[in-house]
Amino acid sequence: MTTLVVPGQVLASTSTHQAGPGTHIYENNILASIVGQTSTTPAPNKTSKPTISVPRQGPTPTSVNSAADLPKVGSTVLCRVTRVQQRQLAASILLVDPSAQDVVSYTKITNDDLQFQAVLRREDVRTHEKDKVVMNDMYRVGDILRASVISLGDERNYYISTAGNDFGVVVATSGTGNAMVPASWKEMRDVVTGHGESRKVAKPM
Repeated sequence: MTTLVVPGQVLASTSTHQAGPGTHIYENNILASIVGQTSTTPAPNKTSKPTISVPRQGPTPTSVNSAADLPKVGSTVLCRVTRVQQRQLAASILLVDPSAQDVVSYTKITNDDLQFQAVLRREDVRTHEKDKVVMNDMYRVGDILRASVISLGDERNYYISTAGNDFGVVVATSGTGNAMVPASWKEMRDVVTGHGESRKVAKPM
């Protein structure tokens, strides 16, 4: 049986399963590394464990291109950061209110597929100490983040917020090009080198 999962979601314990493609291990738990549907391969023998994975396959990514797909105030969106400035960042909206009926590998969506852009202002990054936020310590270009739409803005730019534990980075690549996993609410760690980088990390779903 398959289940829709998002990055950071706990899939199983390392005491009962082995980690397969599309997953990573953190604190004795196997977590999803990508959006997709889980697949469990039975253990080949009695001394082994079943393998749980999130294969990189499924429907072709769909752009935000219909009335049903339009972001609304209160919508949850997945965005890719495209530019980081001192007081705000720009991002491309990849998915609006993703559900089990809308399974996509959003990291494969190209800029040509995107119609809507979003702006995240420094004061909307988090709920506390807003005046002390340093944008480059929160997000980097290429990060995939989960956010909430707080204003429709103009015809091309929506205003989003990552204030709250559920919002922030869900997928990131380190400065050396390796995948990273959450280490705390304010740090992600390179899975190869173990080096930490500051981020505003979204709580795993």
